[in-house]
Amino acid sequence: MSPSARDPKVSTGSPERPGWLASLKVYQEPASLRMLSLGFSAGLPLLLVFGTLSFWLREAGVNRSTIGYLSWVGLAYGFKWVWAPLVDRLPLPWLTRRLGRRRSWLLASQCAIVAALVGMALTDPKVSLMPIVWCALAVAFASATQDIALDAFRIESADTEHQAALAAAYQGGYRLAMIWAGAGALWLAARAEATDANAYQHGAWQFAYLVMAASMLPGMLTVLFSREPVPAPLSPARSVGEWLKGALVEPFSDFLRRYGRQALLILALIAVYRISDVVMGIMANPFYVDMGYSKDEVATVTKVYGVLMTLLGAFVGGVMALRLGLMRVLMLGAVLSAASNLLFAWLATRGHDLTALVAVIAADNLSSGIASAAFIAYLSGLTNVKYSATQYALFSSMMLLLPKFLAGFSGAVVDAVGYAPFFAGTALLGVPVLVLVWLAARHAHAQASSPSAAPADAA
Repeated sequence: MSPSARDPKVSTGSPERPGWLASLKVYQEPASLRMLSLGFSAGLPLLLVFGTLSFWLREAGVNRSTIGYLSWVGLAYGFKWVWAPLVDRLPLPWLTRRLGRRRSWLLASQCAIVAALVGMALTDPKVSLMPIVWCALAVAFASATQDIALDAFRIESADTEHQAALAAAYQGGYRLAMIWAGAGALWLAARAEATDANAYQHGAWQFAYLVMAASMLPGMLTVLFSREPVPAPLSPARSVGEWLKGALVEPFSDFLRRYGRQALLILALIAVYRISDVVMGIMANPFYVDMGYSKDEVATVTKVYGVLMTLLGAFVGGVMALRLGLMRVLMLGAVLSAASNLLFAWLATRGHDLTALVAVIAADNLSSGIASAAFIAYLSGLTNVKYSATQYALFSSMMLLLPKFLAGFSGAVVDAVGYAPFFAGTALLGVPVLVLVWLAARHAHAQASSPSAAPADAA
């Protein structure tokens, strides 16, 4: 296997590892700081078309069923692999010549996000719902496109050993943006309200979303002042057919060639690794409301404190991956993610217990941060830098499709069995994940013990 075709076994084959203090210095490197800022731009749009938007719509009198259907806007993230080959290889007029392949797509998608957020701000869902739906779809599509370009930018900006640190820095910026787009947007809307805070006021939400649109500026400046990474050169295509083959077919056939039958194991692991978190998470906010937690309590504990704990978990996960090896941390993240859902089952028996909520959110979000950092690094290690945007988009899309599909039924399950059995059931969904991580780790160890065997030899 060529050095450019990254393999997760690389992270497990080095006998010498840096000390803990030396490992922490990786977060002071310019690449990590850039990824922190760009991670903020990536995380900002998500809640603005999900949690924060659903709060806004409900306050405007939109019924719960409609709000539930609108959650499928998130499928744009699950199907981004469809247009990822274009982002990977298609130059943008004028921009690509001046900024390069990755930065041009980053800036274009960021500008589209800003325009769509302004469109949402200027639309009152109480008067007309469809304009805000179309703007939300535009935000999701542009955000998914930004993710494609950003994942390629990150993968091409450092070697395999630094991918976990870049993933952690990215997660840090991402989670900070979620604080701002979650609790920050609610606080901005509350501060902009007139005297009667109980009545719906579109002007307050308009102010909040305009500030959110302006918050994309740091990421845009980071793109403009960053250096374009040096991607693998593209072979010149002499016909449309050759171009389509290189853009659409080769990224997928390359992965299958390199990993052979192991590809099925890897794809299965990718499809279910975050299933416990995603399926449980869709019912988290309704659960808080039904347990009697106030908006201030939910915003402070889950949107601020919880995200900070995820941030801590992401940085811990990045350091642990450097120190202990990626596959060990991947297994730890899977165990913790499933176990933390059992804590929610316990919390469901407590009623309104703020102390218990703080403890459960701390454990759950710390686990999520560790799992996310390890998983992003694992996905990054699977890619070939020649097709980094397309292959990573395929992996990250697969990560969402099955969990989001199942999550659509979560409300019906809660109605049928209640919160505690539902949360316990989502923990059980994590059991197959543990088996798949163990099989993948065993195969990676076997490959590391046999340096002459390439992944494709598994066929």
